[in-house]
Amino acid sequence: MPKGIYRVPPVKNEPVLNYAPGSAEKAALKAALADMRGKETDVPMHIGGQEVRTGKLVRMAPPHDHVHTLGHFHRGDATHVAQAIDAALAAKAPWEDLGWEHRASIFLKAADLISGPYRARMNAATMLAQSKNAYQAEIDAVCELADFLRFNVQYMTEIYAQQPPASSPQVWNRVEQRPLEGFVFALTPFNFSAIAGNLPSAPALMGNTVVWKPADSQVYSANLIMQIFKEAGLPDGVINLVYVSGPVAGDVIFKHPDFAGIHFTGSTGVFQNIWKTIGDNIHNYRSYPRIVGETGGKDFVVAHRSAVPKQVSTALSRGAFEFQGQKCSAASRAYIPSNLWPEVKELLLADLASFRMGGTEDFRNFINAVIDEKAFDRIASYIDRAKADGQQIIAGGNYDRSKGYFIEPTVIVVNDPKYVTMCEEIFGPVLTIYVYDEKQFVETLHLVDSTSPYALTGAVLAQDRYAIELATRVLRNAAGNFYINDKPTGAVVGQQPFGGARGSGTNDKAGSAINLLRWVSPRTIKETFVTPTDYRYPFLGEE
Repeated sequence: MPKGIYRVPPVKNEPVLNYAPGSAEKAALKAALADMRGKETDVPMHIGGQEVRTGKLVRMAPPHDHVHTLGHFHRGDATHVAQAIDAALAAKAPWEDLGWEHRASIFLKAADLISGPYRARMNAATMLAQSKNAYQAEIDAVCELADFLRFNVQYMTEIYAQQPPASSPQVWNRVEQRPLEGFVFALTPFNFSAIAGNLPSAPALMGNTVVWKPADSQVYSANLIMQIFKEAGLPDGVINLVYVSGPVAGDVIFKHPDFAGIHFTGSTGVFQNIWKTIGDNIHNYRSYPRIVGETGGKDFVVAHRSAVPKQVSTALSRGAFEFQGQKCSAASRAYIPSNLWPEVKELLLADLASFRMGGTEDFRNFINAVIDEKAFDRIASYIDRAKADGQQIIAGGNYDRSKGYFIEPTVIVVNDPKYVTMCEEIFGPVLTIYVYDEKQFVETLHLVDSTSPYALTGAVLAQDRYAIELATRVLRNAAGNFYINDKPTGAVVGQQPFGGARGSGTNDKAGSAINLLRWVSPRTIKETFVTPTDYRYPFLGEE
């Protein structure tokens, strides 16, 4: 077999297409939407290279048109989880022994398929099943997912290239990065197709084999991602896709001695229960499992009295309401100084009044539906509570589930900075604003830092550089991704590695080498060329 130290293709971020009227990409996307909406898709599980159908069908529907049927997926049970584990373990030896350049080629090809011939279908799947508008789908399902795959290949080569800086005379020191011993469990959310694709593929790239359980509401696009991986040449059993409930998967996986790690994005409560379960079973495992998770946030925007009102209002209208606030990074609480509030309020309300809400197939709609009935009820309950508590709702406050799970973008203004909607994660189109005394900036920064258990994203807007420096210092632990004069969303792979600490997760930074290092176990090798033949050291001799 030929050997070489290979240079991978130069990596850069996938350009975001704009889908302007009359553009070729818009025509292709509309055609894909019509085609995929016009047929019912039968979605099997993928275990060991086999398409597995159980006949226990679960209906898939667009959140913005829940009477329409996109198709059905086949619900699995504990036996399918066990089969997926067996398939992953059977595939492990040949996969980790495969030259790294061949693993790289598979995922580089997948990135080119996603951004090329599958671009319209990837976007359409995410628009239909997850109710994302065309632009939100484009930056997620195509650009970010392709970026994850390409940048991860680059990071892999950098990790492999890291070697001890020196060796002693007659000695050669080196390090190899081994895959984990066992299988990895990828548990992925509904809101980002890119995350759903990255969580199983990142460990796989580093030589691990994976059991992947997506959210039910993301199965439609997860199936397409799996098809693309297979077309790119992913061997059977490397990634196994199962559709089971979380408790069913956990009951099998977390008791298995070969469980090596979990790559998770989801709720804090679920992640904490997973961590506890792993701890309770720690004596069963071959090695200590890697626990990597990103779990949400209560993300903030704080404006200084020197901020530009239009910049503040735009950061709020985009940061809080793109994808209906269903981003872990979405602006959910804002602190606006009293001197700016009248103008910011006027500008923000004007923005909201111009929002169109409806299905994703109409490209004029900026706001679409929340993901499902459970989310709809939870978000609506916060709005109802604010009304009952006499909080000031200056925009929105209405919702309707008759055709789709539509909730108006809602802005609540509170007098109590510790009111429930300032503290708890809502994960919907609800922004709560606290107007503070413009002279109380320092006190407000400490309030921001202490209000929420989360620490994912946050933003400060100011023209005063001293204020920016102060906010950056006081809020250093309040956000893993911190934005200056911008909204707190939109992290780009390779530019802003994503993740937070405190209640927001392990901060292992998806889209960076930091994350990939979690999926390998290094072995240090010392080779001695001239081996000693006498135990005696010089110090043992007499004078």
